[in-house]
Amino acid sequence: MLFGVGKNAYILPEIVQKVPKIRTDYHPYLKGEPFPLTMDSRINGTTIHYVDEGDRKNPPLVFIHGFPFSYELWTPQIEYFKRDFRTIAYDVRGHGKSDVGDGQYTIELFVDDLIALLDNLAIKEATLCALSMGGYIALRAVERNPERIASLILADTGPYADSNEAKLRRSVQIKSIKSGALDAFIEGFLKGAFTPESFASIPREVERIRKIIQANSPLGICGTLLALAARTDTAGALPKIKVPTLILVGEKDPITPISLSEFMHEKISSSELFIIPNSAHLGNLENPTEFNRLVDAFLASPAVNSASR
Repeated sequence: MLFGVGKNAYILPEIVQKVPKIRTDYHPYLKGEPFPLTMDSRINGTTIHYVDEGDRKNPPLVFIHGFPFSYELWTPQIEYFKRDFRTIAYDVRGHGKSDVGDGQYTIELFVDDLIALLDNLAIKEATLCALSMGGYIALRAVERNPERIASLILADTGPYADSNEAKLRRSVQIKSIKSGALDAFIEGFLKGAFTPESFASIPREVERIRKIIQANSPLGICGTLLALAARTDTAGALPKIKVPTLILVGEKDPITPISLSEFMHEKISSSELFIIPNSAHLGNLENPTEFNRLVDAFLASPAVNSASR
């Protein structure tokens, strides 16, 4: 397909030719005000749901949510960073409003989806801001496709593959969810994701995340548990990461403890590490002011700006 005329004409890749279906969603947490237009695009054999906000001329900043959430995990960051960045957040396959498909997922497949989404949006290189499972996707992406990553923000994540004990725990969770105990799984998960204080101080955020998880398909949740159990270990590849990297972790995170972030900081020479106070696994929600401040300062740093030129 030709785009343009004369000597300025060029061929659009087939993946970019697809016109996304636009839908208007309203975010229940914003008092009825319209949430940014969201879009669905058919890529890599599935439909990916995403939001693309901000000036397209600004540097692209792609948010990758954790398990078992949706792109709406990043609501405070989308609203904050769209002023200065082309801000993209998407539902990982099997989550939110992206297709569930057959439920047979791998982290490798999730990376394929990420790269295909960048291609679909004609983004050559982007900064990835990724939390928990999103970090697993980002770490494998920078290992496999380093030329597509301008800089990294890794929040509450780690590089190791599951131990045998962790794999067995996920197996028990899958069995429990398939037997109809999804609500029990969600309540147990929330207790690790938020500090006890957050249940009292930000109950609406806790409830919002509960509803996001409840809206996910049990098939998608179980398929992602299998993908997490089967993921590769990226610890050995950490010293090869040369892009500017910001590592953030909640001071009370029981899921990905501070020691994991300290290890990544030690191995990634171009990294800096900050601990988010008064937060567990979801510092972007429990302490969004501090989270946004640290990300903002990182993105404005000479190292990031020189790397993105």
